[in-house]
Amino acid sequence: MSNAIQLLRFITAGSVDDGKSTLIGRLLHDSKSIFEDQLSAIAKTSTRRGMEAVDLSLLTDGLQAEREQGITIDVAYRYFATPKRKFIIGDTPGHEQYTRNMVTAASTANLAVILIDARRGVLTQTRRHTFIASLVRVPHIVLAVNKMDMVGYSEATFDAICAEYRAFAAQLGLHDVTCIPLSALIGDMVVDRGDNLNWYQGSPLLEHLENIVIDYDVNTTDFRYPVQWVCRVHGSDFGSNVTRRSGLVSTETVDEANGFRGYMGRIESGEIQAGDAVTVLPSGRTSRVKEIATYDGNLQQAYAPQSIAITLVDEIDISRGDMLVKADSLPNVAKEFEAMLCWLSESPLDTNRKYIIKHTTRVVKCLFSRIESRMDVNTLARHSTTTLNMNDIAHVAMKVQQPLVFDSYALNRSTGSFIVIDEATNNTVAAGMII
Repeated sequence: MSNAIQLLRFITAGSVDDGKSTLIGRLLHDSKSIFEDQLSAIAKTSTRRGMEAVDLSLLTDGLQAEREQGITIDVAYRYFATPKRKFIIGDTPGHEQYTRNMVTAASTANLAVILIDARRGVLTQTRRHTFIASLVRVPHIVLAVNKMDMVGYSEATFDAICAEYRAFAAQLGLHDVTCIPLSALIGDMVVDRGDNLNWYQGSPLLEHLENIVIDYDVNTTDFRYPVQWVCRVHGSDFGSNVTRRSGLVSTETVDEANGFRGYMGRIESGEIQAGDAVTVLPSGRTSRVKEIATYDGNLQQAYAPQSIAITLVDEIDISRGDMLVKADSLPNVAKEFEAMLCWLSESPLDTNRKYIIKHTTRVVKCLFSRIESRMDVNTLARHSTTTLNMNDIAHVAMKVQQPLVFDSYALNRSTGSFIVIDEATNNTVAAGMII
């Protein structure tokens, strides 16, 4: 595996005023990850609002409407790094009408920080955010019990909240849950331990984020390689054509006499070695890997999520959207499947018209066969419906024009997910997870 510093993607979620934006601001501030001009700008805004201290939440509440209302509307992404790890944070909205924003942010996250106000405990919004995290299979959960300073740093209050939350999370199949008491406003147990929570023996939040193991968040067993681009170049044309256009493949992959045919893309899961037998789907043809190439040269072995080019020992008709896999772990190949769908568009779903599905690198037309049920994200109850509106989450059955090569989302987030596109407007209208 690569020795490069790992990237951890995580989101924060919680009900209004639980302190999500303040927590992220504290992380950025105390880890020395903000510039002086940024700090100066939010200090001026805080003063203008009549605040005595700097409002660190302004570091993430970037939209003007958010600053004016004091709430988070859109997903605010921020990047920072420590010597141990790089981070991308998604500060997701707390309101139910922005469910779609949380779904899209959580779908690529390694970890979710679910915030709770220690004074209010587990709320309906807490359960909703936890359900969405379980729906999109976020591997790790941190329950951040915030505003501990408002309850006198009570260990009993913290323990009661954690027990209630763990019981609910277990019902959803979430077992990797870490509970951390903190005060984002004061800074206790965020980056530094502080002086007020000595009874808590665990790590501060940042230390936990730096050290949590994410090597196995990607499926390391089943090799999945969707073909993104097929390159065929003859002789000396390779260096000036392929390298310039893709920035990916080494000139070592060129056979001067016979030319070059390479299949470029990203390994979505598993690993591959030169000499391995592979099956091309949906055609079912087989071959062996001749070379694995990158911009820096050839490799003997490559892993997810590396971007590479593969050459095969046989000439096979392969095009964009096909997938290379290993015969001992074959995915599904089908034109019909069921999925959990989050409807993102302001226009309701019309089951009488065609849409477009983008799944890995394949784009095909689709129809919605039926809507099995709509999920109430607050109560987890299921209801019958004939259409879907914005932010609705539902169990649906779908048909596609050409076969898709897929796994269940529970097995593989990359090959089990897709987006739905309105072919008239080219807008993304839904995100789906194959059951």
